[in-house]
Amino acid sequence: MTTANPTTNFSSDVTDRPGKVRNRVLWALQILLGLFFIIASGGPKLVMPSALTDNAPENLTIPLGLLVFIGVAEVAGGIGLMVPRLSALAAAGLSVLTVLAAATQAFIADKPLMGIFPLALAAIFAWIAYERRATITDLRNSLSR
Repeated sequence: MTTANPTTNFSSDVTDRPGKVRNRVLWALQILLGLFFIIASGGPKLVMPSALTDNAPENLTIPLGLLVFIGVAEVAGGIGLMVPRLSALAAAGLSVLTVLAAATQAFIADKPLMGIFPLALAAIFAWIAYERRATITDLRNSLSR
């Protein structure tokens, strides 16, 4: 006859699961947002920058060089999100970039509601940077050797 032991320790199974789930959610977000910034956001700024400046609203004129720089930063950030050692730095950089995009929409383009999406992205990137913060110290330690 078998009896149930009420002192059986299930805590190790329960505590491991949220970390694994969180890690999978983070990687899914990082890959999805990385591809978004490479293909849909930064890529067009590099492939057809003049078409984007020609179709921009009158009150939002961005110099061609700045547009290309933003495209390079977005593509680099998108790639960095998918590289484990660079994911925290890329997320932090993209967080700053998206806050600046929201400020541009709100104050220069006079469309503050258009800044909500970049601010939501900034919050997601800040969370990714926070969760992946250990990679920053690992990278610093490997570079200082």
